[in-house]
Amino acid sequence: MARTRASDFEEKQHGLLVSAAAVFAEQGMEKASMAQIATHSGVSKALLYHYYPSKDSLIFAIVHEHLIDLEAALAAAVDASLSPEDQLRVLVGTVLDKYRGADDAHRVQLIGTAALSDEQRNEIRAVERRIVRHFSQVLRQVHPELDRPERPLLMPATMSLFGIMNWVYLWFHDGGLITREEYADMATTMVLDGVKAVR
Repeated sequence: MARTRASDFEEKQHGLLVSAAAVFAEQGMEKASMAQIATHSGVSKALLYHYYPSKDSLIFAIVHEHLIDLEAALAAAVDASLSPEDQLRVLVGTVLDKYRGADDAHRVQLIGTAALSDEQRNEIRAVERRIVRHFSQVLRQVHPELDRPERPLLMPATMSLFGIMNWVYLWFHDGGLITREEYADMATTMVLDGVKAVR
């Protein structure tokens, strides 16, 4: 007879992922052990292995959950009634808000996917492409010349924006001289003012 799933299964899984991300972020992918993760999570190794049979499955789950949550938030933030410029501000603000409290998961995303299988990496990339598409579509509306076949600059411009957003965790601290919302607006302004000059 199949074992029934506990009512708090998803909550426990999420808690394990948060703890595992903290251990991976501190120890690195190679040094972090399942024993350390179990101890940090306050569970037995047997229970940890019940949910996640390997470090690779944990890394994949951390990154996948982080990205799926981000993509869902971006999809919900799309508003066709906004100008492209205002839509970009909303999207940048959404990303930086979703990164709030998710530094460990974000760090695992940036440095941990090399440990994954080709199939897992392909699944991660599929979500990443959907996330990137939200921004490239808006940037194309802001500055259509970026998408000229003879000089395709849309993807470099889009990924430059992600370069601004993805490394915020290295230096930004909530409670500092500028709020997360203010930085989102500042970053968007820099991109909007700069991208329109690109030829």
